[in-house]
Amino acid sequence: MKKNLLLYILLFFLIVVNGFFLLDYMGKSQQEKKAGGKTPMEFIVKELKFSEAQLKDFNRINKNQRREMDAIDNALRRTKDALFEKVTSESIQKSKIDSLAIVIGESEKTKELLVFNHLRSIQELCNEKQKQKFKSILKDALHKGRGVKEPRDPSKFQGPDGYRPPPPRH
Repeated sequence: MKKNLLLYILLFFLIVVNGFFLLDYMGKSQQEKKAGGKTPMEFIVKELKFSEAQLKDFNRINKNQRREMDAIDNALRRTKDALFEKVTSESIQKSKIDSLAIVIGESEKTKELLVFNHLRSIQELCNEKQKQKFKSILKDALHKGRGVKEPRDPSKFQGPDGYRPPPPRH
């Protein structure tokens, strides 16, 4: 009986902890988690100190971009679903797989161009001082957001007595 009681208490504790975790996790949007409680767009508005007119145009631009991006994301999701349904097919037509992959690539290209054009539209709203700040924000975001590392200099990896580790295998 004591063993079961201990298991029930432990089970209850785990359920409560998981419940709190899920409430916390589900209660925040993905963008809030990434931006420390602020969406990237809220951060840009705060940093650039938009006027009322700029803010109105900014919100319109964001609304249009979000609508277009959602449409592309939905189409992309359907295409990827169609592609990965082929994984379990008995027979695979290479031409069908290739065409789906091409459509996916084109959708990704469209998304990247949409983001580029969106950022250009935001820059066009800015005055000269805001443009400089915006350029700085973009530069920081590109270098921090992707985790891009500088190429390593092999000469820095020499150990004592000039020993170098063997080259990586491919």
